[in-house]
Amino acid sequence: MNSESLAVPGSRANASEATATQVSDAAWESLQGAYDMQVHVAPDVIGRRIDDLDLAKEFLSHGLRGFVLKSHYFPTAERAQVVTRAVPGISAYGAITLNHAVGGLNPVAIELAGRSGCKIVWMPTVDAANETAGRLNGPNVHLPFWAKIQRELAATGISPPPLTVIDSAGKINEPTRRCIELIAKYNMILATGHLGRVEIFSLARAAREMGAQRVVVTHAEFPSQNLSLDEQIELANMGAYIEHCFTTMHTGKAPWESALRSIRKVGPERCILSTDLGQAINPPVAEGFAMFAQRLLDGGFTVAQIRRMTVTNPDLLIQ
Repeated sequence: MNSESLAVPGSRANASEATATQVSDAAWESLQGAYDMQVHVAPDVIGRRIDDLDLAKEFLSHGLRGFVLKSHYFPTAERAQVVTRAVPGISAYGAITLNHAVGGLNPVAIELAGRSGCKIVWMPTVDAANETAGRLNGPNVHLPFWAKIQRELAATGISPPPLTVIDSAGKINEPTRRCIELIAKYNMILATGHLGRVEIFSLARAAREMGAQRVVVTHAEFPSQNLSLDEQIELANMGAYIEHCFTTMHTGKAPWESALRSIRKVGPERCILSTDLGQAINPPVAEGFAMFAQRLLDGGFTVAQIRRMTVTNPDLLIQ
């Protein structure tokens, strides 16, 4: 994701939280057999604290089942296949994110991703029209790490127009419809990326109409989305799973109580928990996952409810 803050104050806050959070046996119990549906690890164009193979070994040692490799720039299905073969007991899954690095809303990229066993297609993230963090005239504080790459590309004159999935009338545009058709063809998961509210709702409706059965609303609390509780409920009622990511709250981009309240109201049966970890300044991925589980336990959730969001729901989506 996305929560890879460059700010020094943020890294101090992360360190203090990691020190303060005591992870119980119950937190680890709730993650036995769990999948993390969004990790950002090496190899990548951004420095990471761990690579694919070592993450697999870390997960295996803690009894976790697997993870989805996310890159803002490159498909990861081939990497995932290597990891799964190299570390028996772990299932790694590949993904593709429809930014300009893969041709944007590119049906050729999705067709080939589907043939290679890709599990998730994220709509545009760093190149989304709704996402302003990486633009030269965008905000200058608390920038994600990927914003530096976006600005460097723009400074060299490599700055294609931002991507949107809707037309001027608010309807799903033709390139996006082609993408949804292929996502449905290969029964892949359609994730909303960094799209804005209007785009997310239009996409969820179109996916349902066009037979794309697996929809995930990406990191609902992240500032680019910041979906209200009512919006999350409405999207869940349309059949989407609502994803909540550890880093969004851990780095102070959204309050913990807001996320916990949303999960209570939407219901664990319609939510998934991901870490979005891999950044050098943040906790190790498995440890962060356990910290996330502990936050929920401290907030009154049961081990069974956490397992629904980390084991059962991801398994339903990814199998």
